[in-house]
Amino acid sequence: MGIIVQLKSFVTQSKRVWLILKRPSSLEFKTISKVSAIGIAIMGAVGFVIADTIRIITNLLT
Repeated sequence: MGIIVQLKSFVTQSKRVWLILKRPSSLEFKTISKVSAIGIAIMGAVGFVIADTIRIITNLLT
């Protein structure tokens, strides 16, 4: 019985959120896209630096 109550609560909350949603403006969409792209690029660069550093260290130790 508890899972049915939780499911009904989830559906009710989802409906409430769906009703207040709005489509982002063109400026909002472009800004979010730019920030996301910059974040992905930074994470990729950090990952590359870490992987390259590990590769250099393992080459020096062998």
